[in-house]
Amino acid sequence: MRRNSTIFLVPTHIEKDHIGNEKELFGEPRKILADRKSVRQSEFYQAATTDLKPEMVFTVWAHEYKAEKYLRYQNQLFSIIRTYEKNFRELELVCEVKMNDKN
Repeated sequence: MRRNSTIFLVPTHIEKDHIGNEKELFGEPRKILADRKSVRQSEFYQAATTDLKPEMVFTVWAHEYKAEKYLRYQNQLFSIIRTYEKNFRELELVCEVKMNDKN
C-alpha cells in the first residue's frame, strides 16, 4: 500500500526531579510514512462514551511502531488512543489531539 502522509512517532520517558516527582518527557521524534484516514463513524460514537475524541487514523507498517504514545502530524501533537492490527503487516493508530503540548 502506498503511504500518503509523513508522521513523526514521539517516544517518551519518565524522569524524576530532585524530590521524586515524575514527569513525562519527549524523546527524539522518528519520521515514518503512513496512510491517513478519517475516523469511522462507529468508532467515533463508541469512543464518545469514554470521553475520548478520535480525530484521525493512520495506517503504518507494524514493524515501524514501537508502542509510542504520541505522534506529530502537520506540527500538531496527537495522543495514540488505540491501536488495531489490520493484518500481520499493518497497524492502525487511532489518534486524538493532545491539548497540553508543553513537553
